[in-house]
Amino acid sequence: MAIRVLLADDHAVLRDGLRALLGFAGDIEVVGEAEDGAQALEEAQRLHPDVVIMDIAMPGMDGVTATREILARVPACKILVLTQHDNREYVLPIIRAGAGGYMLKKAAGADLVSAIRSVHSGGAFLHPSVARAVLDGYVGHAEGHASIDRLTDREVQVLTLVAEGRSNHEIAESLVLSTKTVMGHRANLMQKLGLHSRTDLVKFAIRHGLVRVDT
Repeated sequence: MAIRVLLADDHAVLRDGLRALLGFAGDIEVVGEAEDGAQALEEAQRLHPDVVIMDIAMPGMDGVTATREILARVPACKILVLTQHDNREYVLPIIRAGAGGYMLKKAAGADLVSAIRSVHSGGAFLHPSVARAVLDGYVGHAEGHASIDRLTDREVQVLTLVAEGRSNHEIAESLVLSTKTVMGHRANLMQKLGLHSRTDLVKFAIRHGLVRVDT
């Protein structure tokens, strides 16, 4: 089944280009477009897309607010940011709002397709040039007290694979476990670390050297 995508950007030319680009990916279907955050929210509620490709700086309701509202009303939807901004004041608010991925418009088309697939499968995707801004700006009192030593070897394995963008099903196959068991390990390690989202897990794993960020 194709990944259903909603494009949210105030530039019609860019939306046309994205639609054409994604048309070459056999497993992605653009089901709608929006020119601002308010319209993105409306269309997300109407279409229930799998992934919204979201710009940040749009007239009216911006991408950060739209992301927060969409995830509150259509929680199964995933948000992939596509923007020209790579500085902290843009990156951190929308990541904290719940975006699962952050891409720059200068990235290659193949990278965008990969990011859509990763975010759709439950992974997290950060463009290398913004990863440092996310790590440096992350302030979480829970993580300050969290220690990887509290995790079992199996939980560390699950955490590493989650941070690499693997889905629960893929992790189960890799570790020869049931998906239910993987979900249990994931819930346990998140509770032990005091973390609340996949993005938090990715940042924790990077900070503790379980995965690398190429720059």
